Amino acid sequence: QVQLVESGGGLVQAGGSLRLSCAASGRTVSSYAMAWFRQAPGKEREFAATLNWSGDNTYYADSVKGRFTISRDNAKNTVYLQMNSLKPEDTAVYYCAAGLMPGATMSSDYVHWGQGTQVTVSS
Repeated sequence: QVQLVESGGGLVQAGGSLRLSCAASGRTVSSYAMAWFRQAPGKEREFAATLNWSGDNTYYADSVKGRFTISRDNAKNTVYLQMNSLKPEDTAVYYCAAGLMPGATMSSDYVHWGQGTQVTVSS
């Protein structure tokens, strides 16, 4: 089994930056596609970013493209989400996920999930 634990969330002012981390344990995730999703209060969970097993193929939602960067360190079994130029509308719980389909953007395509970390952006 794979356990995913997110960290790095918090409160930040608009225009600021945060770096989220997702540490995997129990089994290596080096062969998995990894992704970040987010869920704002009262809204559906939505896709943010994904990358393939080697990290050289990334894909972003239009809402975060150019501001967020997803990366991974397979030696550390960790995935990151660097978030810059944050906006109040980025406020959400951010979830890390692992799956077998590179480029997948639907939550149903991912089999392992973390518990989430809260990101709050104040205006």
